[in-house]
Amino acid sequence: MGKNKLQKFSDMETFGCVLQYPRHILIEKGFPYTGKWNGGFFRRPNPITLELGCGKGEYTVALAAANPDRNYIGVDIKGARMWKGAREVEEKAMDNAAFLRTEIEQITAFFAPDEVDEIWITFPDPQMQKTRKRLTSSRFLSAYRSFLRPEGVVNLKTDSPFLYKYTRRLVELNGFEVLMQTDDLYGSGLADPVSSIKTFYEQQWLSRGKTIKLLSFRIGAGEIAEPDSDDIPRDDYHSEFGRHSNAQ
Repeated sequence: MGKNKLQKFSDMETFGCVLQYPRHILIEKGFPYTGKWNGGFFRRPNPITLELGCGKGEYTVALAAANPDRNYIGVDIKGARMWKGAREVEEKAMDNAAFLRTEIEQITAFFAPDEVDEIWITFPDPQMQKTRKRLTSSRFLSAYRSFLRPEGVVNLKTDSPFLYKYTRRLVELNGFEVLMQTDDLYGSGLADPVSSIKTFYEQQWLSRGKTIKLLSFRIGAGEIAEPDSDDIPRDDYHSEFGRHSNAQ
């Protein structure tokens, strides 16, 4: 392990905005802020937005800076990547942004019912061979629904035609309310200041001429059916830039 990565891990231990609870720590110690993020961790009780698979944390930091009346939490297991966003939060003394280092499979342990208002899933691995690992699969959507408010929104932003088509199919199959859908965000004229925030990975895909897709929806009640995705064409470039995997 390089010295730079070791230094980042050391820094993360000192950052007040970072909570590190990988599976073994969660099992050993539990988590103190479930149902208590507002009032227990954040100083002000504001609506909470999660960025799942936050990578370097660009969305979390930019959203928090633009919306001081909301609280934002970036979630990922890769601490060395998360360090960049966490350092910026520390340097700017931002009090409405935090980072949770954990496996997303454990997400229900960290939030109580109705505690979260919105979720952003930004450029996750499309997991074309492993349905259960897709962050928009029925498995994960059922988990998110356990802590989202009834009117809570899930936003998927992706370069992957496969993941976009798969998620649209799941949303349509289950009759979820669609708030926004486009397979070319910047070409459609639908981009706004929030959806126009560009992560490191997004900039990579845009530089290669890939279009960005956005799908925003609300998760309905009842059992969530899983669609057949075998006939959806697979992406042929998904590992070109060493895309990060968010589901472990």
